[in-house]
Amino acid sequence: MSRRAVVIGAGLAGMLAAAALSAAGADEVIVLDRDELPDGPEHRKGLPQGRHAHLLMPGGMSAMEELLPEAGLRARLLTAGAHEISLSSGMLALTPEGWLRRWRRAGPVMLTCSRALLDWVVRETVRQQAPVEIRRAAVIGLTGSAGRVRGVRIAAPGGDTDLDADLVVDASGRGTRVVSWLGGLGLTGVRERAVDSGLVNASRVYRVPEGAERFPLTIVQSNPYVSRPARSAMVMPIEGNRWLVSCGGSRGGEPPADPEGFLRYALALPDPIVGRLISGAEPLTDVHLSRSTSNVRRYLEELPRWPERFVVLGDALATFNPAYGHGMSVAAFGARVLSRELGHGGGLGAPGLARRVVRGAARSADAAWSMAVSQDVLYPEVRGGRPTAGDRVLTAYTRRMMRAATGSYAAASAIWDVTSLSAPPARMFRPGAVLAAVAGSALPPLAGAPMTEGERGVLRALDRTGV
Repeated sequence: MSRRAVVIGAGLAGMLAAAALSAAGADEVIVLDRDELPDGPEHRKGLPQGRHAHLLMPGGMSAMEELLPEAGLRARLLTAGAHEISLSSGMLALTPEGWLRRWRRAGPVMLTCSRALLDWVVRETVRQQAPVEIRRAAVIGLTGSAGRVRGVRIAAPGGDTDLDADLVVDASGRGTRVVSWLGGLGLTGVRERAVDSGLVNASRVYRVPEGAERFPLTIVQSNPYVSRPARSAMVMPIEGNRWLVSCGGSRGGEPPADPEGFLRYALALPDPIVGRLISGAEPLTDVHLSRSTSNVRRYLEELPRWPERFVVLGDALATFNPAYGHGMSVAAFGARVLSRELGHGGGLGAPGLARRVVRGAARSADAAWSMAVSQDVLYPEVRGGRPTAGDRVLTAYTRRMMRAATGSYAAASAIWDVTSLSAPPARMFRPGAVLAAVAGSALPPLAGAPMTEGERGVLRALDRTGV
């Protein structure tokens, strides 16, 4: 008897889930998406954050490679133009506590490219590795009962149609209607929480100037500790010899969409380095704005009853402020949970499988959720939360650790491991990390960005601002 799995959403979470289902022996894996998917690395409507900076953290890359073990995914991305960036030596990063040093020791490595390229490479890799069918369709509901989902209902011009499945995965992203779909089955009372700092992202693509091809990824982080709106900017290398430049500002500090205002915004940050870099670079696009940035958590794992054969992954379960660069990795973690649970045997219809996956995916999202929300609640005019006494204690410790990290490799290493999702937050409380936080920085604060002489020459050559 044929075993069919249906995945709602052909984004990162959906395609990785499809890979897991195919590897587990599903005879037919059908991925449904309302968008017409591009044939190459191009932006698509259903991904509102797609034009802005995305970082593929080491933890997320590791999960993707586990899901596609024979595919050589990292090599495919690098061949397509992605860049490897060492967190220890490949960045110029201004934190609220000062500039981070660049250490010669090895550190975690993240990948940078456009989101369109990443999605396209993953989608094509999955299609080459597994018999996955992608169809354009708008899912409007689930079929079945509160005890078991039996398929999905699809909108069609001549009348809605039903598609039966042995397992349904909702990976439809920020726009998911999972709460109303569950309500249609008689399952109500889903607890939801949204924490919205009002962040607006503004991004523009530039041609990398001649001689600046090896200039480090550069970021000026926002400061949540000064009772002012968040303001940040990043210059990130992507494929095609281009820089993707993203500015972000929370409610009251939003970046503008006009080119002159975009440059002024970058120059007005605590350090004008991003503005100085782009002032002499050739823009290739207009400035694109996005406001779909709130943190949203649906506590589906808390429902007293959960239907068999229905799984929820990725942004449909938890979405994050994209400023922290964790959404893609968390999507991969959820698909890995699905893969591991399927690997325990019993097939798509194993009793309790769906509930175990939802609970496991929720646990895998908890660390990223805590990091994002604990920062966002500190900004003025945030909606959906205020810092608790526990948040303030944790914030004080995190600030001390970050201050130490400006001149302590041990402290910096702990922060890299946690923020790159290579280790759980408990890594910050191991004896070595605590000692590093207590001891503080062994070196004086840096007066400016830790650039080489060659990098300073590049910056001077590009600077058209006179700052």
